Amino acid sequence: MNKKLSVFIPVLIVIIISAIVTTVIMNNKEPIQNPNLSPETNQQSDNEEKKVDKIYININGQKLEVDLENNSTVSALTKMLPLELSMNDLNSNEKYAYLDNSLPTNTYSPKHIEAGDVMLFGDNCLVIFYESFDTNYDYSKIGHIDNLPELGDGNIDITIH
Repeated sequence: MNKKLSVFIPVLIVIIISAIVTTVIMNNKEPIQNPNLSPETNQQSDNEEKKVDKIYININGQKLEVDLENNSTVSALTKMLPLELSMNDLNSNEKYAYLDNSLPTNTYSPKHIEAGDVMLFGDNCLVIFYESFDTNYDYSKIGHIDNLPELGDGNIDITIH
């Protein structure tokens, strides 16, 4: 009887430790996403970040779609939405507005700006370019607006959502 007990106790201890380790590992795993299901079915929990690939800007009553980059600047900007901004004109090629908060930057020198580019200059200056031109400045790319209407000189009020 003592021999059976002496074998049973170590086996029981191994089983208990295995159960504890398995529980700890399972609680720390990310949820498994089924690639065959739609994105709506593989919904993320509330505390996971959701990637946003489009935002909309209302300029002079016209709703424009902005195709977004996938970077930390965009992620931080989308957390600030909705925004209402008065944008000033600069150099007859861009509209700009300073944000209340600084954003993370992903700067690069694009060498050429295309009309419709949406960029961050520094860490808090949102810029919408409405003319194409060459540049030596560094920006963080936010996105691009296809078919941007003529914005002309002067200030504009925009809403971003």
